[in-house]
Amino acid sequence: MHIRKLTPDDLTHASAVCLDAFMQAVAPSLSAQGIETFTRVAAPLAFAERMQGDNLILVCIVDGVITGLIELKEGRHVAMLFIAPRCQRQGIGARLMSAALEHARAEIVTVRASLSSVPAYQRYGFNLAGEVGEFAGLTYQPMEMPLRPRAAAASGAE
Repeated sequence: MHIRKLTPDDLTHASAVCLDAFMQAVAPSLSAQGIETFTRVAAPLAFAERMQGDNLILVCIVDGVITGLIELKEGRHVAMLFIAPRCQRQGIGARLMSAALEHARAEIVTVRASLSSVPAYQRYGFNLAGEVGEFAGLTYQPMEMPLRPRAAAASGAE
């Protein structure tokens, strides 16, 4: 299992992994508008555009194949975390989350979790942070994780 930054050569496969996981786990609970919104956000060109901005996109590679992806926006918000359905519950999400959080630049990292992913985010250390919301057909639960300040983490102090 290897974690690395997304490259232009990865775009099509990374998009396919996200769409496959989304269609199985999230899409059944959403409207056509929500599915259309996510399909646009997870398109290869959309990933390519976000790679040019302040978004860190990491992939997990197992046996040469992308098995998962995480996107950290502006060092403070998890914008995506998807694991190929056949590879779930193997620690890939935890490894991706840990790698992304190493690049966090805020004291609190947030996520708008799909309702089906709330238990996974709770296992990663996120807490509920508000009421369920909806944006462009996507239903989400706001969540957040406080991070220890870098100086305290480096010295071992609390």
